[in-house]
Order: sequence, then structure tokens, then C-alpha cells
Amino acid sequence: MAAGSAGALARALGALDGGGAAEKISLIPQDFFAELCEQIIQHLNHKIPGINTAELCQRIQTSGVDINIGDLAKIANTLSFLFSTAARNNLSTEELVTTLGSGLSTLPKHAVQVIRHVWNEQGKAIAVSEDAGNMATVGQFVDMKWKLGVAMSSDTCRSLKYPYVTVTLTVADPSGQITDKSFEMTIPQFKNFFRQFREMASVLETV
Repeated sequence: MAAGSAGALARALGALDGGGAAEKISLIPQDFFAELCEQIIQHLNHKIPGINTAELCQRIQTSGVDINIGDLAKIANTLSFLFSTAARNNLSTEELVTTLGSGLSTLPKHAVQVIRHVWNEQGKAIAVSEDAGNMATVGQFVDMKWKLGVAMSSDTCRSLKYPYVTVTLTVADPSGQITDKSFEMTIPQFKNFFRQFREMASVLETV
């Protein structure tokens, strides 16, 4: 393994070890850790728009594990860097596992087994698409939900009743983390929002 790739992997492992993420990994059940790794690989392969750490964190917490979304997001980002670095340097499964074993003594055995399996099964495909992934500088749209509501009162008017629209956008940021962004619009604002979408659709029809 080249010195440059060794240094990059060392930085990824250092982030896991120094930030206490490795200790948190030891708390995550093997099936959840495998799901996280598979989502990361799929994201790097551009098969999914991002990693839904919020949903996964909620299920892990429900299982009785004390972990917060910030810790899980850090683990996901570090593993993503680890996998992408290994892909850029065409590391074999054994080279990656050997590096993990020599550089991070606190990584639990079940985590190493999961990484070995996931990398062996799906890791090679990353090398083909990794360059395109590195060029991503903006987020990616995942989903949109909306609902209509009616404001019943306000600080200045007790009998105020006006409709509004709540929109929730689900987006994946460049690192692959999926988040929800919610905002409210009055009916005139929503009509303007809708008008702009119709204009975009008309332009796309001419492409």
C-alpha cells in the first residue's frame, strides 16, 4: 500500500479512535452496523441519494442502545471516508482489514467482520464511480411532503383563521446525510411556489 493511501486511512482511523466513535460502534448491534455500512456503500455507488442516519438512529435507540444522531452521523462520515479512500487506492479486502487491525485496536470484532463482508461483496464497484462522487458540491432532492393547515389564533387576533401550507423537503447533503427541512407558506406564497414549478416543467419539456 502506498504511503499516501496509508496516511489517508490513518486519518480516517484516527477520527474513529480519537473522537470516541469506535467506542460507540461497539454499542451498535451487528445488524444495524451492517445496514449502516451497506447504505454508505450504496451511496458511494450512487444507488441511493444519501444515508438516513435519523431513521436508523431512532431504530437503534428503540432497541435500547444509547447513541445520539450526532455520534451516528460522525461514524457514517468517517466510514464513508474510509471506504472512499480504500476505493481510490484499490485496496483488497485483506489490505483493508489488515489496516483496520493494525491501526485501530478498539474497533470491535463484529464491526471488522461487517466491513470485511460489505467491502468484499460491494467495495470494488466504488472505484468506478468515486470520481463522480467527489465532484458533488450540492445537496440532492429525496422527497417532498406537504399538508394544509388553518391558523386558529395569533397574538394579535384571537379569531384569526387563515389557511397555510407546510412543506417538508427531504434532502441529502454532499456528505450523504439525509435531513428534513420544513417551512410554512401562505396561500399566495404557495401559488407563487407552484407557478415557478410549472415554469420549470414547461422549460424541461423543451429540453
